[in-house]
Amino acid sequence: MTEITNLEITSKDWKVDVKPTWCPGCGHFGVLSAAKKGVIDVQWLPHNTVVVSGIGCSSNIPHFMGGYGIHTLHGRANPVAEAIKLSNPDLNVIVSGGDGDGLGIGLAGFVHAARRNFDLTYIVMDNQVYGLTVNQTSPTSSIGRVTRSTPYGNIERPLNPIMMALAAGATFVARTLSSDGKHFQEVVKKAMEHKGYSFIDALSPCVTFNRVNTKDYWKERVYRLEDTDYKPDDFMSAMSKAQEFGDKVPIGVFYQEDTSLYSDMDETNKRVKNVVKNGAHKLTAETRAKIIKDFV
Repeated sequence: MTEITNLEITSKDWKVDVKPTWCPGCGHFGVLSAAKKGVIDVQWLPHNTVVVSGIGCSSNIPHFMGGYGIHTLHGRANPVAEAIKLSNPDLNVIVSGGDGDGLGIGLAGFVHAARRNFDLTYIVMDNQVYGLTVNQTSPTSSIGRVTRSTPYGNIERPLNPIMMALAAGATFVARTLSSDGKHFQEVVKKAMEHKGYSFIDALSPCVTFNRVNTKDYWKERVYRLEDTDYKPDDFMSAMSKAQEFGDKVPIGVFYQEDTSLYSDMDETNKRVKNVVKNGAHKLTAETRAKIIKDFV
């Protein structure tokens, strides 16, 4: 939700004293920089913004962002973010995590948040490896990758995050590269401005445990959809383009559509508008007791 205020939000408003603990050269630094610039571009207020994450190197990002943050359980960032948005639709909610957290144990939460079309911005820092637990094959690891969990090479086909997001019903689907700061900032801004579930597959190289999908590897392969005649308004075209992932890797917005939000269709929100501001705290003790009794 883009806000209009009388004061200009700057980087100082989002500054925190906690320093990132990632390895020097980690792609996540680029993601953090783009996310911070994105919230400034759309003028989101720190006290009205929540960053929710799961577990993993990437999931430490709430500590470095400013605003409010919740570091949840492994793979549970999306369900927590949904609860926040449903309770208080006025909040801006960013969900962050890695390919292991979001596309492994958290896959169900991601799929259901997307199909419900919650107004969330979900950034998956995709480095094709479990980094925090020091080098295991992740859902996006390429076939043949040798890791501690696959010493003879990975035999599982990698999951395609873009196709998964499209199939699940995400209404904004994009990919970008952490080292391409300007492009990343543009994509993040569009995602935050979008009314609906925005998914960004952020190619974010792990410099310690993934010596295959490096910064140079991606720079040799990526090209911007914006530099072609591609239009992100056709679902089947998006699904076709999502399958292009080899010598050439498209980045940019694959798909975008405007449709009803979950909060707009939910009967409670229709009646109360905002449970946090207009609901629970105004109930009398007798009413709360009756609700609990009826529920149990």
